[in-house]
Amino acid sequence: MPPIKRRYLPSLGSFATFEVAAKHLSFTLAAKELNVTQGAVSQQIRLLERALEVPLFVRKHNALELTPEGAGLFSAVTAGLDTISAAVSLLAGEEGPQVVTVSATDGMSLFWLQPLIDSFRAANPEVGFVVLASDADDTLRNYADVDIAFLCGNDRCEVGEELHFLFPEIAQPVCTPEFLARHGPFDDPGSLNRVNLLHLHDRHWSADAIGWQPLGWAEWFRAQGAEWAKAPSSLSTNKVSLLMAATLAGEGVMLGWHHMVQAPVAQGRLVFAHPAPITAGRGNFLNCKQKSMKRPGVAGFVAHVLATLRAEAV
Repeated sequence: MPPIKRRYLPSLGSFATFEVAAKHLSFTLAAKELNVTQGAVSQQIRLLERALEVPLFVRKHNALELTPEGAGLFSAVTAGLDTISAAVSLLAGEEGPQVVTVSATDGMSLFWLQPLIDSFRAANPEVGFVVLASDADDTLRNYADVDIAFLCGNDRCEVGEELHFLFPEIAQPVCTPEFLARHGPFDDPGSLNRVNLLHLHDRHWSADAIGWQPLGWAEWFRAQGAEWAKAPSSLSTNKVSLLMAATLAGEGVMLGWHHMVQAPVAQGRLVFAHPAPITAGRGNFLNCKQKSMKRPGVAGFVAHVLATLRAEAV
């Protein structure tokens, strides 16, 4: 079959809509990213299928799959749009501001990512950042503008992406030095049951952008051969930021994720209340879009993140 002449191709807009729908495998999520209605996306896809005279999706109950023809078109359209984007960037030159768009969970963004952004911008003030932080939206990493995504427990990598392992997820009891002096020492795990244990609510672990097996006090005590007494706590919350604030205020002991409490521990604002850590057996990853890595700001920040981790490991 001879190739279709360019002037007979459907509109570029319909291909762009198809690319977003194919990426999410959802017309609803595509509509959300494109800021249009789900019906508009569905209509554009139907018109594109009619123009090409092939089905691009297998429509199932609450699910979409690409047909073989759809998968082939997805690869071609993605490559074509990337080429156009690169050409436009060249035409625009380097006079515009450099912006790096990042996605991560709330706690990761506030307690681990922001200090890295600050240290990077100290040497590269011309680079700005867009941080899309959410525990509730697990589709942020797939948004077209996202250059890099910080993920936990997900080592999958799609075509056109590169993945870097960052560190395992490890948690350990932490509190303020004053709290430890007043209520400690905690020589055995069971002794922690006598103080106020701040903890994450189950809702945190079931959030859409998390959805991992819990790593809480029940798991920590069990790993130490002890049992959590589940005494009333002054704070149970689905937000790591609120948990950290209460701990820093000297309200009690929390399970602190090593990468999130690293700075306050180094500053002496927090100390480890007990020497035993616990790991969930899952890792944290940095997922980069290869086309974004062609931009100096993105490549420079990724290099900064990886170099910082290497220096900390020495």
